Amino acid sequence: MALRLCNPLRYPYSLPSIPCKTTTTRRFSLRSSSVNEFDSRKLVLEVKEKLEKDHYDLPVGSNGRDDEDMILWFLKDRRFSVEEAISKLTKAIKWRQEFGVSELTEDSVKSMAETGKSFVHDFLDVYDRPVLVVVASKHLPSVHDAAENERLCVFLIEKALSKLPEGKQEILGILDLRGFGTENADLQFLTFLFDVFYDYYPKRLGQVLFVEAPFVFRPIWELVKPLLKHYASLVRFCSAETVRKEYFKEETLPPNFRD
Repeated sequence: MALRLCNPLRYPYSLPSIPCKTTTTRRFSLRSSSVNEFDSRKLVLEVKEKLEKDHYDLPVGSNGRDDEDMILWFLKDRRFSVEEAISKLTKAIKWRQEFGVSELTEDSVKSMAETGKSFVHDFLDVYDRPVLVVVASKHLPSVHDAAENERLCVFLIEKALSKLPEGKQEILGILDLRGFGTENADLQFLTFLFDVFYDYYPKRLGQVLFVEAPFVFRPIWELVKPLLKHYASLVRFCSAETVRKEYFKEETLPPNFRD
C-alpha cells in the first residue's frame, strides 16, 4: 500500500483523582484533558443516554452506541466534551456500519493480502506495540482496486488492535519505502489511512516510521504533510538499521527487515 490523496495505535490516558477539601466545592470542566474516575463514569452514562435518546437507530453491542469502553475512549479523545464526543462517536459508529467493519475476515481480504503489500507483524515491538507494516513497492494503484485496498487496511487495523497487550493503547506503523517509485505513489490512499485513524480510531496510532524514503518520495510528503495536521508529528524518517536496532530484538524483526 503506498501513497493516492483523498479525503484508522492509543495514547495512554490517566484518570487521576482530583483532590479537594471537604470544606470547598470541587469544580469540574467538561474541557478538562483528564477527570477523576467518578466524573468520567458520569460522563459515559450521559453520552450513553443521549445516544439512546437521539440516535436510537444506531447499533448496540461491541463498538455500538452502548459500548461504554468505546464511549470513554472518544470522551478522552475529545477532552471530555460530551457534545464533541457524541458527534465524533456517532460518525464512527455509522461508518463502521456502512463500511461493514464487522464483516471483514481473512477470507474477504485474502486476494489483496496475498500481494504482501501490508500485514500485521507476528511480534510486538520493544515497546509492546502491535506492528502494522506497509511495503510501498508492492502497492500498485493502477492495478489494485482502491476499495479492496481500503478494506484490507481497515481489517489490518482491527487485527493490530486486537493484539494490544493489557494496559497498552498504541500501535506502530511502518511504511517501508525501499524500492518506492512513482508507480507506487497513492496520495489518496495515504490520506484515507490517516483520516481513518483520526476519525474512527483516534489516539490508536502511536508512531509511524517512514523507512529509507527515496528522493522521489519527498515532494509527496510535502504535499500530504499539511493535511495530516498533528498526525505529522507522529512520523519519523529513519533507516532500516534504526528499525532493527531501536524497535525490535533480533528474533522479533519483521521478515522484510532481516538481513
